[in-house]
Amino acid sequence: MNQDKYYSELLEELKTTIQQARLRAIVNVNTQMIKMYWDIGKSILARQNDKGWGAKVIDNLAKDLKTEFPDLKGISTRNLKYMRKFAFEYQDFAFVQGKLAQISWYHHITLIDKIKEQSMRIWYAQKVVEHGWTRDVMVHQIEANAHKVFGKLPNNFPAVLPLEQSEAVTNLLKDEYIFDFIAQNDIKFERELEGELVQNMTKFLLELGKGFAFVGKQYHIEVGGQDFYIDLLFYHFKLKCFVVLELKVDDFKPEYVGKLNFYQSVVDDLVKDNKDAPTIGLLLCKTKNDVVVEYALQKLDRPMGIASYQLTKQVPENLKDSLPSPQELQQAAKKKR
Repeated sequence: MNQDKYYSELLEELKTTIQQARLRAIVNVNTQMIKMYWDIGKSILARQNDKGWGAKVIDNLAKDLKTEFPDLKGISTRNLKYMRKFAFEYQDFAFVQGKLAQISWYHHITLIDKIKEQSMRIWYAQKVVEHGWTRDVMVHQIEANAHKVFGKLPNNFPAVLPLEQSEAVTNLLKDEYIFDFIAQNDIKFERELEGELVQNMTKFLLELGKGFAFVGKQYHIEVGGQDFYIDLLFYHFKLKCFVVLELKVDDFKPEYVGKLNFYQSVVDDLVKDNKDAPTIGLLLCKTKNDVVVEYALQKLDRPMGIASYQLTKQVPENLKDSLPSPQELQQAAKKKR
């Protein structure tokens, strides 16, 4: 009897929570929905802990809440379990009210499923807000271990840019970029790599991050009666500056920064508007030695970063021996014919 009473109290409490949240949702739909889900999850979690109720109570709640609110989506057994998990993972809603309340519920579900460490989940949530990542883009960034490469780019930004601009650029660019949308893995020439990136520009822009606009490839500049061509030129709307991107299909060499520095100087003088911030240089190499990069960037007065890239995601060493060789794959394909 008491169990029925407690259950009825919980059901009424959740009805009130939903009704109040639906009224407030007019002001801020997503924030209020996240708060509603957190409140529901907290109530379920508290009662289960207090009364020792099992998972069956969530099935009953889903059924009864759906009867009471037939037009309300998201009150399934599965989603109620996620709400409970959400409240368990973030027990202080004042903490949730920040950037966590600005991303969609589907982002939260994915973060809970894919990442155990709370601080890492929060890092990705912040990047979703900053860069406007969709859920699919966020998943791609998680799989690419973006938290290990964002803000790690070797650069000279603090020495040549104002503090605020330096931090913004550092947080935007990555130490390594994953171009797994390129099918060809044995690219030997810069023009090949450039062509593949331009052909897959939408995916390339997603990998670069929010705010980049493509200006042109082999962008022509004339200096002293001579013609020069920038591999790829972008403009970043948030930073309000041009970004010169040079591609190299081999290891980093110190002399590469001289050419990039030259292009930045010309863009600053001949292309950018007076209101634009200094042009950023980004050199993408197949590999790089960070110690060599550090020395190469010293004394340069143009903001520049040196990153590496991968055409495919690396396979962990402990799995390589278990994968079939190209010859084995070909033999298997022949057998199926």
